[in-house]
Amino acid sequence: MIEVIQQPAAPAREQAGDDRAPLLELTWTDPVTGKRGFLVIDRLVRGVCSGGLRLREGCTLSEVRGLARGMTAKEALNYDPAARYLPLGGAKGGIDCSPYDPASRQVLRRYLQAVRPYLETVWTTGEDLGLRQDTLDEVIAEVGLSSSIQAVYPLLDDEPTATQRLIDAFAITVDGIALDELVGGAGVAQAALTAMAELETPREGARAVIQGFGSMGGATARFLAEAGLRVVGIADIHGTIANPNGLDVERLLHTRDPHGAIDRTQLHPTDEQLPRDAWLTLPTEVLVPAAISYCVNTANHTRVTARLIVEAANLPITPEAETALTARGVTVIPDIVANSATNSWWWWALFGDINPNAPDSFTKVRTQMHHLVTQILHRSRTTGVPPRAAATAMTTENLAAIEARFG
Repeated sequence: MIEVIQQPAAPAREQAGDDRAPLLELTWTDPVTGKRGFLVIDRLVRGVCSGGLRLREGCTLSEVRGLARGMTAKEALNYDPAARYLPLGGAKGGIDCSPYDPASRQVLRRYLQAVRPYLETVWTTGEDLGLRQDTLDEVIAEVGLSSSIQAVYPLLDDEPTATQRLIDAFAITVDGIALDELVGGAGVAQAALTAMAELETPREGARAVIQGFGSMGGATARFLAEAGLRVVGIADIHGTIANPNGLDVERLLHTRDPHGAIDRTQLHPTDEQLPRDAWLTLPTEVLVPAAISYCVNTANHTRVTARLIVEAANLPITPEAETALTARGVTVIPDIVANSATNSWWWWALFGDINPNAPDSFTKVRTQMHHLVTQILHRSRTTGVPPRAAATAMTTENLAAIEARFG
């Protein structure tokens, strides 16, 4: 069963630079298990929207609404009027089901069948929390769709050439890890490194703690370690692994399970196993929440030791907690900036702004992230507002330009 609500009440947290309600909200109830799924289309640009699909026990319509609004902001922030890739609207999908549930694949299949008309015409999607792209691609094919992004095909000048570029990009591996699983984390790491430079935080001796070790968290840990930071803590679904001298990130990356769970048999003797929420209190300069939404909240934000938080997850900090953190001098690089590289990389490759290879991909991601974070922190300093407010102001300006151009 599908319930569609048009023009619902506006969300409480504004990220996309205006106060308009989402264009469409949809709630689906699985006829077999009773589990619920959601789709929110925040807005359309050129008739199309973009946003991933997550699989998470406890996922709610309110959560998906906020994520869809964030996608509108990410698209707008990366608007370059001279590029081939021009922005789409924002959207998001979510299913209230654990990826570890044996029924999850069939629930996903029935959800995709139910929302098929949107996937065919307006909604482009990809992996998100709890859902890998290869699994999504397999189930998309099972329900008879050609691609999870086929709604964008009418906007392409040369669809066969464009789709082949994306296929080629997804076929690339770097040190045994797929390129598409690395670009998002490369962007988050660059956001952290740029912010550290702007805040005059030395890299030498700097520590990082990562909450979540899936595609985004794992790649972020890898690139921060490559840049010389000590990754002293990583949290997964089973707990926190810590080592003040630095964890062996590469070893852990190559032995984690498909959902980012660390194999405890691969730990070094000096690695500590701590409770699940210990990542909050580990001494560190940089904290990267890279898993669930709202994990830093009014109940726990006082335990955060870092002076810089880079949001690799979507909406990992509640608004009230972020206000309190900002008041005590913690800089938060918002998710709409820090984790936007994954979404943009897909479109840069598809539309032809980059060649389908690793060097071009990493160069583009790092250059764009350095540009965005530098701009936002400069605006934050000169106007006296937090980085999220500075990013929202940029979003507002870009959305006005997009609307003037495309309607």
